[in-house]
Amino acid sequence: MDARLTFTTGADAPEVFRQLMAVGRTLREGPLPAGLRELIALRVSQINGCAVCVDLHTKEAAAAGESAVRLHLVAAWREATVFTEAERAALELAEEGTRVADAATGVGDAVWARAAAHHDEEHLMALVLLISFMNMVNRLNVLTRQPAGDHVPARFR
Repeated sequence: MDARLTFTTGADAPEVFRQLMAVGRTLREGPLPAGLRELIALRVSQINGCAVCVDLHTKEAAAAGESAVRLHLVAAWREATVFTEAERAALELAEEGTRVADAATGVGDAVWARAAAHHDEEHLMALVLLISFMNMVNRLNVLTRQPAGDHVPARFR
Protein backbone atom coordinates (compact mmCIF):
# COMPACT_ATOMS: atom_id res chain seq x y z
CA MET A 1 0.00 0.00 0.00
CA ASP A 2 1.27 3.45 -0.88
CA ALA A 3 0.59 6.49 1.24
CA ARG A 4 -1.56 9.21 -0.30
CA LEU A 5 0.78 11.84 1.18
CA THR A 6 4.27 11.42 2.56
CA PHE A 7 4.91 13.13 5.85
CA THR A 8 8.44 14.27 6.46
CA THR A 9 9.92 15.77 9.60
CA GLY A 10 13.01 17.19 7.91
CA ALA A 11 13.77 20.75 6.88
CA ASP A 12 11.45 20.43 3.87
CA ALA A 13 8.42 19.52 6.03
CA PRO A 14 5.59 22.05 6.12
CA GLU A 15 5.87 24.29 9.19
CA VAL A 16 2.54 23.14 10.59
CA PHE A 17 3.68 19.50 10.46
CA ARG A 18 6.98 20.34 12.19
CA GLN A 19 4.98 22.07 14.93
CA LEU A 20 2.70 19.05 15.22
CA MET A 21 5.71 16.78 15.70
CA ALA A 22 7.01 19.20 18.34
CA VAL A 23 3.75 18.75 20.25
CA GLY A 24 4.29 14.98 20.14
CA ARG A 25 7.83 15.38 21.52
CA THR A 26 6.53 17.63 24.30
CA LEU A 27 3.93 15.04 25.28
CA ARG A 28 6.64 12.33 25.37
CA GLU A 29 8.63 14.52 27.77
CA GLY A 30 5.61 15.17 30.00
CA PRO A 31 4.70 13.75 33.40
CA LEU A 32 3.09 10.47 32.31
CA PRO A 33 5.20 7.34 32.74
CA ALA A 34 6.38 6.04 29.35
CA GLY A 35 4.55 2.73 29.70
CA LEU A 36 1.20 4.33 30.49
CA ARG A 37 1.65 6.90 27.74
CA GLU A 38 2.30 4.17 25.17
CA LEU A 39 -0.61 2.01 26.38
CA ILE A 40 -2.98 4.97 26.02
CA ALA A 41 -1.63 5.85 22.57
CA LEU A 42 -1.92 2.20 21.54
CA ARG A 43 -5.51 1.85 22.72
CA VAL A 44 -6.65 5.05 21.01
CA SER A 45 -4.93 3.91 17.81
CA GLN A 46 -6.56 0.47 17.99
CA ILE A 47 -10.01 2.04 18.30
CA ASN A 48 -9.34 4.37 15.36
CA GLY A 49 -7.85 1.63 13.17
CA CYS A 50 -4.57 3.50 12.70
CA ALA A 51 -2.18 0.71 11.74
CA VAL A 52 0.95 2.88 11.62
CA CYS A 53 0.29 4.14 15.17
CA VAL A 54 -0.52 0.63 16.44
CA ASP A 55 2.85 -0.47 15.02
CA LEU A 56 4.67 2.54 16.47
CA HIS A 57 3.15 2.45 19.95
CA THR A 58 3.39 -1.33 20.33
CA LYS A 59 7.11 -1.14 19.61
CA GLU A 60 7.65 1.96 21.76
CA ALA A 61 5.77 0.34 24.65
CA ALA A 62 7.94 -2.78 24.38
CA ALA A 63 11.04 -0.58 24.32
CA ALA A 64 9.72 1.17 27.46
CA GLY A 65 9.55 -2.21 29.21
CA GLU A 66 5.94 -3.26 28.65
CA SER A 67 5.49 -7.03 28.53
CA ALA A 68 4.10 -8.88 25.54
CA VAL A 69 1.19 -10.07 27.70
CA ARG A 70 0.12 -6.53 28.57
CA LEU A 71 0.51 -5.40 24.97
CA HIS A 72 -1.62 -8.29 23.73
CA LEU A 73 -4.29 -7.59 26.33
CA VAL A 74 -4.60 -3.81 26.00
CA ALA A 75 -7.50 -4.24 23.53
CA ALA A 76 -9.31 -6.30 26.17
CA TRP A 77 -8.19 -4.35 29.23
CA ARG A 78 -11.58 -4.58 30.97
CA GLU A 79 -11.29 -8.35 31.34
CA ALA A 80 -7.52 -8.48 31.82
CA THR A 81 -6.03 -8.71 35.29
CA VAL A 82 -2.62 -7.31 34.31
CA PHE A 83 -3.48 -3.60 34.59
CA THR A 84 -3.55 -1.48 37.72
CA GLU A 85 -6.66 0.46 38.72
CA ALA A 86 -4.93 3.70 37.69
CA GLU A 87 -4.11 2.25 34.26
CA ARG A 88 -7.67 0.96 33.88
CA ALA A 89 -9.07 4.40 34.73
CA ALA A 90 -6.76 6.00 32.15
CA LEU A 91 -7.69 3.42 29.50
CA GLU A 92 -11.38 4.00 30.20
CA LEU A 93 -10.90 7.76 29.83
CA ALA A 94 -9.01 7.17 26.58
CA GLU A 95 -11.82 5.03 25.19
CA GLU A 96 -14.58 7.47 26.07
CA GLY A 97 -12.49 10.41 24.91
CA THR A 98 -11.97 8.66 21.57
CA ARG A 99 -15.55 7.52 21.14
CA VAL A 100 -17.19 10.86 21.96
CA ALA A 101 -19.67 10.51 19.11
CA ASP A 102 -20.91 7.18 20.50
CA ALA A 103 -22.39 8.77 23.63
CA ALA A 104 -24.68 11.76 23.78
CA THR A 105 -22.83 13.10 26.80
CA GLY A 106 -19.26 12.51 25.64
CA VAL A 107 -17.02 11.55 28.56
CA GLY A 108 -19.27 10.68 31.47
CA ASP A 109 -18.88 12.05 34.99
CA ALA A 110 -18.28 8.57 36.44
CA VAL A 111 -15.42 7.91 34.00
CA TRP A 112 -13.87 11.28 34.81
CA ALA A 113 -14.25 10.66 38.55
CA ARG A 114 -12.48 7.28 38.28
CA ALA A 115 -9.62 8.88 36.36
CA ALA A 116 -9.40 11.77 38.84
CA ALA A 117 -9.31 9.31 41.75
CA HIS A 118 -6.05 7.87 40.42
CA HIS A 119 -4.41 10.79 38.63
CA ASP A 120 -3.62 14.28 39.87
CA GLU A 121 -4.45 17.37 37.83
CA GLU A 122 -1.08 17.38 36.06
CA HIS A 123 -1.56 13.76 34.93
CA LEU A 124 -5.18 14.40 33.94
CA MET A 125 -4.09 17.32 31.77
CA ALA A 126 -1.39 15.16 30.19
CA LEU A 127 -3.91 12.34 29.58
CA VAL A 128 -6.46 14.68 27.98
CA LEU A 129 -3.81 16.23 25.73
CA LEU A 130 -2.38 12.83 24.78
CA ILE A 131 -5.81 11.37 23.99
CA SER A 132 -6.71 14.41 21.87
CA PHE A 133 -3.33 14.42 20.12
CA MET A 134 -3.53 10.71 19.30
CA ASN A 135 -7.01 11.08 17.86
CA MET A 136 -5.76 13.85 15.57
CA VAL A 137 -2.64 11.97 14.48
CA ASN A 138 -4.67 8.78 13.91
CA ARG A 139 -6.99 10.68 11.61
CA LEU A 140 -4.08 12.15 9.63
CA ASN A 141 -2.61 8.70 9.16
CA VAL A 142 -5.91 7.00 8.28
CA LEU A 143 -6.89 9.76 5.83
CA THR A 144 -3.56 9.46 4.05
CA ARG A 145 -3.27 5.64 4.32
CA GLN A 146 0.10 5.59 6.01
CA PRO A 147 1.58 2.06 5.78
CA ALA A 148 2.58 0.19 8.92
CA GLY A 149 5.26 -2.26 9.93
CA ASP A 150 8.60 -0.51 9.62
CA HIS A 151 8.73 1.59 12.78
CA VAL A 152 12.00 1.47 14.68
CA PRO A 153 11.74 2.50 18.37
CA ALA A 154 13.13 5.94 19.22
CA ARG A 155 12.81 7.11 15.59
CA PHE A 156 11.06 10.33 16.56
CA ARG A 157 13.20 11.30 19.54
